[in-house]
Amino acid sequence: MAAGCRFLVADDHPLFRGALKTALSGLGEDCEILETGDFEGVKRLADDRIDLVLLDLSMPGVSGLSGLITLRGTNPSVPVAVVSAHDDPETIRRALELGASGFISKSAGMEEIRRAVQTILDGGVYTPGNIDLGAEADPEIADLIQRLQTLTPQQTRVLGMLAEGLLNKQIAYELNVSEATIKAHVSAILQKLGVDSRTQAVIRLSRIGAEAIALET
Repeated sequence: MAAGCRFLVADDHPLFRGALKTALSGLGEDCEILETGDFEGVKRLADDRIDLVLLDLSMPGVSGLSGLITLRGTNPSVPVAVVSAHDDPETIRRALELGASGFISKSAGMEEIRRAVQTILDGGVYTPGNIDLGAEADPEIADLIQRLQTLTPQQTRVLGMLAEGLLNKQIAYELNVSEATIKAHVSAILQKLGVDSRTQAVIRLSRIGAEAIALET
């Protein structure tokens, strides 16, 4: 059971947040459930005291799997379960490849949600049953995911902040390091992503978000 666990529910639909909270509250006594409707709230509330983040793919401040990428950079030790109404094999596979500990369909019932959460808390990976995840059909996305997997957590965090439009000096201030350190991180990111500029890096990252949005429309 998940007695005493601390969860963060991140979804911009209050009714669905309420449904997730009801499911989580049935896992055990003394569970603490934090909630937010935007990605700024995720970044503010997610810390090492959280046992599991339940993350919607699209909410104010983020779109698609780029939010998962950013969260894995800022809090690599905190498990993340992606929660989405679009449980196609492509989205599930990409989420897992980018560091999610599980994928929960928004069509799942209370018991399935609880089973998924318990699986992740026990150290497993949860995916909806009877789905063949197959292989990535888009070679550009496959290459991008492989390149993103080579980034260190700090490089991933810096990339996410680049995507937010922050300057090197702003990132240095946020991370409490020197601007020279950030420049070194940016250089390494560009090399690993196979691009020549910050702008190209952000455009490549946006492909992940654009793909997820396309799947949701």
